Amino acid sequence: MVPLPARRALLAAALGPAGRRRLPRHHGNRRLHPLPPRAVPLSPGPMSPLPTAPAATAARPFSGAGDQEEAEGASRATAMLRHLLLKLRATGPVTVAEYMREALTNPGQGYYTRRGGIGESGDFVTSPEISQVFGELIGIWYVSEWIATGKPKAFQLVELGPGRGTLTDDILRVFNQLASLLSKCDVSVHLVEVSPKLSEIQALMLTEGKVQSIPEDKSAYMKGVSKTGIPISWYRDIQDVPPGYSFYLAHEFFDALPIHKFQKTEKGWREVLVDIDPDVPDQLRFVLSPSSTPATENFIEPEERRDHVEVCPEAGVIIQRLACRIEKDGGAALVADYGHDGTKTDTFRGFRNHKLHDVLKAPGTADLTADVDFSYLRKMTQGRTATLGPIKQREFLKNMGIDLRLQVLLQNSRDTATREQLLHSYDMLMNPKKMGDRFNFFALLPHHRLADPDKKHKPESKSPLPPVAGFGELLLK
Repeated sequence: MVPLPARRALLAAALGPAGRRRLPRHHGNRRLHPLPPRAVPLSPGPMSPLPTAPAATAARPFSGAGDQEEAEGASRATAMLRHLLLKLRATGPVTVAEYMREALTNPGQGYYTRRGGIGESGDFVTSPEISQVFGELIGIWYVSEWIATGKPKAFQLVELGPGRGTLTDDILRVFNQLASLLSKCDVSVHLVEVSPKLSEIQALMLTEGKVQSIPEDKSAYMKGVSKTGIPISWYRDIQDVPPGYSFYLAHEFFDALPIHKFQKTEKGWREVLVDIDPDVPDQLRFVLSPSSTPATENFIEPEERRDHVEVCPEAGVIIQRLACRIEKDGGAALVADYGHDGTKTDTFRGFRNHKLHDVLKAPGTADLTADVDFSYLRKMTQGRTATLGPIKQREFLKNMGIDLRLQVLLQNSRDTATREQLLHSYDMLMNPKKMGDRFNFFALLPHHRLADPDKKHKPESKSPLPPVAGFGELLLK
């Protein structure tokens, strides 16, 4: 971060007097509904059933995607369910993680590979879809960190699970506004996306569809150039992204990674599994493992006090890879997601058409998600990087200057509809009862970013390092 006057100038230069108007979005958001109650398990015996929590519905209605898409969804559900039933009959119950992996990313019928319902006509709406200001401020965060670390000659912007590409598009617009500042920096964008459908949408958003496919023996599977002239590459795995000084972004990414679920019983910890319901052979149910599983032995800490725990090993692996890259090459990672700091229990839920959806019903047609355990992410960095947060979204955005940005936009708005839309979007992002307290920001940075190296040689020195934008106290008043 830079001094306050310079930050004001940076914010003004990047955002301009008036922003690109984003059409109002529907209020429905997968983060705004209450969690369904978790059913209490029956006494654990050999494969004792755990009753599935009934699907809750939202109070506000939302128009679906149409009869044709509903028919296609039913077809996908039939195909995916049939696949899972055959699998379960052959192998027996599977972990919740394996069930999520199949339902979300199965190459033939997975939710993200075939559908990926982000947006007004989909199953959920995200912060970048609600307001352009969200992405603009994140763009400012990366520029601020770039300045604070000495303006390296090149950096990669790496986004994990970029959705429709809206967030990257808003960030690139900020970079373009600051073209004179970044003129001597080689900037490139690298998107990690497993969904063919979503990568097509991203390409259309970011390059107007002007991309070329890459041979399968190459690390990237698609390349293009953004509307502002920045090269963009697509990858299926974070390990395929080239090494180098990088800023990583994971917005609503970790919540969709497969989780293992565990239940504490009188006989010790047991893993929650998914099996066929013997009373209704074409439906699924939760059961408890009859004994301890390898996952139970590896993921449950001896000091655990909760009676129900969710663990996401893939999140641990990915955060380790990010920490290793930052430790070696420099940069930073910003994680924005809804979650907790090791306090919550059962958060596994599904969303379809902006309503809560039974996680075991019609697999492949709904988004499955679970709160991110930031304490687990912090632990899995293994001290390779410093961590900041989690802090509430409303605190982060306020520290980044969202109030100043809103004032500027309102002053330059000439019609009532635009002003109402700006105020509504601000309320959605900042209201503690909406997204303000439900989303958190979490960062990984090199240790030296937070510790002044001169202190070792000059203990009397009182010149602190620039604070990390967003995580410090309010600087823009």
